[in-house]
Amino acid sequence: MKFNKVIIMGALAAAGMSLTSCNDFLDRNRYPLDTQVDQPLYWDNTVNVENQINGLYSNFTGYGNGTSWVNNFYYRSLSDNQCAEIASGSGVVFCQWKYQYAPENNTVWDATYKVIRKINTIITGVEGSSINEIDKANFIGIARLNRAYHYWDLVRCFGDVPLIEGVLDVNSPELYGKRTNRNTVMDFVLEDLNYAVANITQQSNKIEFSVDMAQAMKSEICLFEASYAKYHQKDNARAEKYFDEVIKACNAVMGSYTLCDDYRSLYNSVWTADAARGFVSLQDNPEVIFMKGYSLGILGHSMIKYLSSNTPIAGMTKDAFDAYLFKDGKPKALTSENTDDAAVLDADGNLSIANALAVRDGRLAQTIDPYLAFAGCMHARENSDPLASNTGYTICKFINPGMTYNENTLDGSNFTCAPLYWLAEIYLNYAEARAERNLLDNNDMKMTLNKLYKRAGLPEQTVESLSGMTDPANNMGVSNLLWEIRRCRRCELMFDNYIRYWDLIRWHQLELLDTTKYPAIAMGANVSNAPADLTASVIVTDGYIDAARNTASTSVRTFTEREYLDPIGTSQLKLNKELTQNPGWGNE
Repeated sequence: MKFNKVIIMGALAAAGMSLTSCNDFLDRNRYPLDTQVDQPLYWDNTVNVENQINGLYSNFTGYGNGTSWVNNFYYRSLSDNQCAEIASGSGVVFCQWKYQYAPENNTVWDATYKVIRKINTIITGVEGSSINEIDKANFIGIARLNRAYHYWDLVRCFGDVPLIEGVLDVNSPELYGKRTNRNTVMDFVLEDLNYAVANITQQSNKIEFSVDMAQAMKSEICLFEASYAKYHQKDNARAEKYFDEVIKACNAVMGSYTLCDDYRSLYNSVWTADAARGFVSLQDNPEVIFMKGYSLGILGHSMIKYLSSNTPIAGMTKDAFDAYLFKDGKPKALTSENTDDAAVLDADGNLSIANALAVRDGRLAQTIDPYLAFAGCMHARENSDPLASNTGYTICKFINPGMTYNENTLDGSNFTCAPLYWLAEIYLNYAEARAERNLLDNNDMKMTLNKLYKRAGLPEQTVESLSGMTDPANNMGVSNLLWEIRRCRRCELMFDNYIRYWDLIRWHQLELLDTTKYPAIAMGANVSNAPADLTASVIVTDGYIDAARNTASTSVRTFTEREYLDPIGTSQLKLNKELTQNPGWGNE
């Protein structure tokens, strides 16, 4: 496809932007499904079809758009990696479940079905066009890939959902149909994915839909479905089928990419390399399969701004900090390294955790700052405002050291590019699926996890060494091997793409977010050595910042089974009497 890739991957995604000069372009190309698409000749023109396809890129959020808070990386904080959420206008508040009650309108439900209708319109139009068969199959493959993604999003949020395969009008009976069994919908998703990988013509391209991107997406979706079948439905046959699909998808793409040397460069690189400023290009990263581009003056984001301003941020939890292995490749309970994680006051008056980071998995030091910062004890990194987090741990993973103060701290001025699919996640998907099928061997370890361990400065492992590593922190009821694979996944993908939350969902482990049973997920840094005057503005429990408490109250998050599925909007239930509410949300 011939188009300005920065604009498509950038400005097309900027739903909230108000750039007057781009309005005409956006109106024509982002929302072009108007009366002209009812004319059959419209679909005979490949440029028109490409315009429709280009609009689908806007559904990949990346680091967000302009001044919007919303992104799929650090911002998504409901997990055991963060215990607070960003609240516009009030900094951070204790992170509760996504819903406290069934809303009148569930925006995920409404918005996703609107996108699916657009995709079905593309498929119907192209199917009836005179475009040559290869191009036709390619366009339909891209559309079906995106339809698969959105139906998967509906299923993981709501379970059973209406399955709409065509374009409806106001008289279509399907508008008022029942919910389709989730397994049926996910089998339909797999059909779409398989069609996509068989028919998309572009093998690889980091900023456009391609076969490689489709295989990566397939591995992600099928891993979710396989785990859900095993741990929720206890359906081993279905689980094995989908784990095998994960393995197949990963094998199709792993050989075409290589792991980059610099872990952090995945998250803080830019569109075009600039040697004078020390900028490297994410497009040139050999690990990246699919990305979202940003460019200064065309489209920015604000994630770095939130991590560089003096508004308190959501910090890493003690539970997440403790998940990182030590340099000897052992967990905290088994290591021979010094496990003291208490911050010490340095000569400049900063609370340093450099010593604690020095003996850990190298990814930890590339994810959080070496100094603590919290209310009453703030610290500024270069080109940032004084920082504070609710746990004391501030986040540096997405920060680019070469950016100026204004580029870091002004809304909409951040221009680092976002990875959407990359090789490390493929390695993790593959290793997990092979282990779940009892097929993981030391050659698999060599191909996947040991490459991640090496980059993190950790010793190589074997299936036998991981299987023999009995960590008392294992609270998931799985084998030592699976626990260590899940640990590696957690640390490698920390704060990435809301992955941890959905991992806990698919593993049937959402109970671990119950702070009454697992208080470590609401605890922060060890300040037991800090002077009393520095910790006067925070609550400290057993030496650790207690991020769920303040001087007036204690916040708790209590788990119930209803949290596995989101509530359907009550307005939808009123419109369609055949719909039923999810369990625990009333009006079931």
